[in-house]
Amino acid sequence: MINQFAGSLVKYRAWYALLSLILIVALGGGLASLHFESDYKIFFSDDNPQLLAHESNQETYTKSDNITFVIAPKDEAVFTPDTLSSIKQLTDAAWKMPYSSRVDSITNYQHTWVEEDDLVVEDFVLNPDAISLDRLNELKAIALSEPQLVNYLISSRAHATAVSVNLNLPELMAEADEATVEVVEYSRALRDKIEADNPNLKIYLIGQTVVNNTFNEMSTQDMTQLIPIMFLVIVVLLQAILRSVVGTISTVVVIGVSVLVTQGFMGWVGYAVNQVNVMSPIIILTLAVCDCVHILNNYLFNLSRGDERIAAMKESLSLNFQPILLTSLTTAIGFVSMNFSDSPPFQELGNISAFGVMAAFVFSMTLFPFIVLLLPMKARPIAKMSNSSKLTDSIAQFAISRYNLLFWGLLVFAIILVSFMFKNELNDDTVEYFHEDVPFRQAADYTQQNLTGFDMISYSLKSGESNGVNDPAYLAKVEAFSQWYLSQPEVVHVSSFTDVIKRLNRNMHNDDPEWYRLPDNRELAAQYILLYEMSLPFGLDLNNQIDSDKSSLLLTVRVKDQKAQQLIDLDLRAQQWLMENAPEMVTPGASVSIMFAHIGQRNIDSMLTGSLVALILVTLTLLVALRSFKYGLLSLLPNAFPAGMAFGIWGIFDGEVNLAVAVIFAVTLGIVVDDTVHFITKYIRARKIHGHDAKQSIEYAFTVVGKAIITTTVVLAAGFFVLAFSSFDVNASMGLMVGITIIIALIWDFLFLPSLLIKVDSIKQTEQTTAIMKEATS
Repeated sequence: MINQFAGSLVKYRAWYALLSLILIVALGGGLASLHFESDYKIFFSDDNPQLLAHESNQETYTKSDNITFVIAPKDEAVFTPDTLSSIKQLTDAAWKMPYSSRVDSITNYQHTWVEEDDLVVEDFVLNPDAISLDRLNELKAIALSEPQLVNYLISSRAHATAVSVNLNLPELMAEADEATVEVVEYSRALRDKIEADNPNLKIYLIGQTVVNNTFNEMSTQDMTQLIPIMFLVIVVLLQAILRSVVGTISTVVVIGVSVLVTQGFMGWVGYAVNQVNVMSPIIILTLAVCDCVHILNNYLFNLSRGDERIAAMKESLSLNFQPILLTSLTTAIGFVSMNFSDSPPFQELGNISAFGVMAAFVFSMTLFPFIVLLLPMKARPIAKMSNSSKLTDSIAQFAISRYNLLFWGLLVFAIILVSFMFKNELNDDTVEYFHEDVPFRQAADYTQQNLTGFDMISYSLKSGESNGVNDPAYLAKVEAFSQWYLSQPEVVHVSSFTDVIKRLNRNMHNDDPEWYRLPDNRELAAQYILLYEMSLPFGLDLNNQIDSDKSSLLLTVRVKDQKAQQLIDLDLRAQQWLMENAPEMVTPGASVSIMFAHIGQRNIDSMLTGSLVALILVTLTLLVALRSFKYGLLSLLPNAFPAGMAFGIWGIFDGEVNLAVAVIFAVTLGIVVDDTVHFITKYIRARKIHGHDAKQSIEYAFTVVGKAIITTTVVLAAGFFVLAFSSFDVNASMGLMVGITIIIALIWDFLFLPSLLIKVDSIKQTEQTTAIMKEATS
């Protein structure tokens, strides 16, 4: 039946090619609907508990969208007339930034003091150009004694400072992305102007909006740089290994149309391009190569032994249709299992890649034969064994002659290597998503080393009643929680409104340090807050710290140099403190940092289930397709071990995994199966059709498919290793891990799989021989 279908694919190749062309045009129409989304929220499902907690805080208080200008004077002195003048200039200009809703800096910090019986609230620095040295020193002393400023807007040595800009971006994600680009461009232009006006200053840009824009830029960079490089690498490798211009051209066409229809599919189903699924073209590029190489390898072999072109293609399609269909299905199953991921971009990547794999299969069976047979190609006679054939023959002889040693040695080595995978720890870090050459990473590193922490955790502490923030008992518990957090070694700053209340209480008692404490009278606290609110200028109100009915306060903690699990542990300790000391105020810690810390762990847990399901489905598929329980079951070891061994290597040399690494097994499962299926199907063919014994069947499999497996492995590994050069670490880690896994799979299938097949079939053959002898003697 397969032979007849293969014949029809060749006989009616023009019609099949026409149908393929119609499919390409139809799906390609979806390209017009593609757009880019870079917001951090795309990583989270709508019901993600950390996302819901974060959005609740944003609805109650102010949004967390932010750009911060971190100012580093080269003379390491913030309190000079020129530097303060530049900070004031930057602060004033930041108010004019598109979507700006609030600007905080040391120059417009609302300093409070008492003149006779009046509370005065005014900008901390009014006229920096006409300021005396004594006043500068006085301002510096005041700033460094203010908890609201130190390690947030001013460093403890007053050698670095910041201007923080809160933004009110559009709700719609597409509009928010456009606004993000506009805001960052404005910020960069403003930064460049201030630096040009004051050469003493170096200004860095950080903040969640900068992170979103950097995601966007890194994805664009990967699309415009890595994919062309990847494409070039594939073309060069194909030509170098296959030495067939027609074969290379035909393969490149199939690659191109597979990527095109896959991107069109994205548009039709409504997927937006993001920093994760942007790598789907690279995955499709590499996977489309496999199908074409296997067909072309056997086609060229048939030509070299004297077959006519039509007959050579029929034979190649007949030989490869089942294994290519199997590998396409199992690869698609592996990618579809990514729907178990808790992060939508990885779910989308799985669906897109699964579609692309099947599209590549269709085009390799229809369009590829048409192009190969259309273009002129001369057969190369087998004058002598090629270098690749010599290599595969040498490997075959080595694997056969030492099969027992290889089986036990590699099995023990694999088990030991897999055991090291448990040394890996989840350590997602938003800052470390980007390489050190990325401007945002440099800004974040400088900020954490010199000013404040990048990661934040916020708590909406409820009093349980309207105007409850005036209650001294409630304020005392908030203050105790704040002080507990300040005692934690990883915390650099805590923003709590209790500091403002204590300062106001001191102000109203002639700035006597003894009165820097919370008022013990509810009415007095209410008067302080009302008096302070009435004195604040427009845009610098208390909405970022107190909710509308004054029933809760927002306490924000800034942390530096902490990984995902450390942030989770810190929040757990805070929850425990609240349970023991203020159970009525227990509330989840919320922030973008906490969201990413949890999503990594949730992704690993969900993908463990997905990978197990995928492995079971792939094994069942092979059991049915190969019509052999034994060979289907035997495929488990070579399919499951490579990813585990790769994780073991990662555990030895790195030990830290991020959000992307959790989906490695799903990404590589189908790719690894490709080698296994092609090798086992050729082995079974030799056993059943040619009547070879186990060792002869191993030699046959190496002869027929060895070169193709080496070719696909080299091309696939090279393709994914290109991803390792991405400046976005999520893509880089995935590319490196997949490349390592593919190489391990080649070694495993060339050395362990033959020894496994020989041992199993030799045992069976021995049992059969023994049974025959017993029957003969009886």
